[in-house]
Amino acid sequence: MARVVRFHQHGGPEVLRIEEIAIAPPARGEVQIRSKALGLNRAEASLRRGSYIETATLPSGLGLEAAGIVAAIGEGVEGFAPGDAVSIVPPVSMVRWPAHAELATFPAELVVKHPPALGFEAAAAVWMQYLTAFGALVDVARLGRGEFVVITAASSSVGLAAIQIANRIGAVPIAVTRTSAKAQALREAGAAHVIASAEQDLQSRLEQIAGPNGVRVVLDAVGGPAFVPLTASMAPGGILIEYGGLSPEPTPFPLAKVLGKSLTLRGYLVHEIVRDPARLAAAKAFILDGLADGALKPIIARTFPFEEIVEAHRYLESNTQFGKIVVTV
Repeated sequence: MARVVRFHQHGGPEVLRIEEIAIAPPARGEVQIRSKALGLNRAEASLRRGSYIETATLPSGLGLEAAGIVAAIGEGVEGFAPGDAVSIVPPVSMVRWPAHAELATFPAELVVKHPPALGFEAAAAVWMQYLTAFGALVDVARLGRGEFVVITAASSSVGLAAIQIANRIGAVPIAVTRTSAKAQALREAGAAHVIASAEQDLQSRLEQIAGPNGVRVVLDAVGGPAFVPLTASMAPGGILIEYGGLSPEPTPFPLAKVLGKSLTLRGYLVHEIVRDPARLAAAKAFILDGLADGALKPIIARTFPFEEIVEAHRYLESNTQFGKIVVTV
C-alpha cells in the first residue's frame, strides 16, 4: 500500500485527494521508485481541470516528474538496482504512468541516474523544463551562438531553463514577462534583456534590441494577441515555437508577416523528444553535462510537503511563482 494523489472529478485544486491504494510490482521493463520529491507543472493542473491534451479516466492519478530511490526492478531491466538515486523523464501519458505518489512505476527508459551532487528536490525539477527547452531551442530551432532568442513566460520553469540553455550555447536570451516585478530576478537568472509586455511596447523594444535583422527564434508559451508584435519583430525565415497557450484571448494568425517573411509557426510538445530514443539520448547528454558543469541549475520557487498537495496546486494557479514548484514526500 502507498499514498497516491488522485481526483474523482474534474475541477479546482480542492478535488485532489491523497488515497492509500495497493501498488502492483513492476512488470517486465519497468522500474519502481520510492519518491522523495515531485515536480509540479501546469500540465497536472490542466489534467485535473479536464483541459489537458490527454483525457483522464476517473478516478485518475497525475504527475509527470519525480525523484527518489529505486525500490524494485522488473524482469529484463539492466543498469539499475534497488537503492539507486534516480529521477524521471516525463512519460507521454501521466494517466498511464502517474508520478505523484509515494511509490510509482515507470518504463526503464524514462528513469535516469542523476548526478550524485543533485539533491532530490532539484532532481525533481529537471526533466520537464530542460527537455522542453532543449527540444524547442536546440533540437528543433537549431539556435546558435550569438543569435537572439525571445522567451515568453520567462519566469516559468521552462522559461528559466530556456534562458540557461541559451546562455550555455552562447545565444542571447530576451526574456518577456508581464510586468517589471520579476525583471531584476530574470536578469540575475541570466536574461540578457528583459521586456515587461504590459508596460512596454513589445515590438518596439524587440526592434531596439535585435536591430533591423530581427529575431530568428521565438519560444512562446502564451499565444494570444502577442503573436502580432512577436512575428512583426522576427527575421525572415524565422521560427516561432508554440508550446503553451496561457492567454485566454484568441490567437490571431499574422498572415501578412508569415507570408512576407516566410515564417514558420510551429506547435511543439516535449513528447516529440520523449518518443524518439535518439533525440532523447542527445537531450539527456546535453542536460546531464549542463547540470555537471553548473550551467544548468534548477530554480525552485517553493516546496510543499506531500500532505499539502492541494495548497501546492493553489500556489501554482496564483501565477506568482518564479521557477519550479516541488512537493517533498
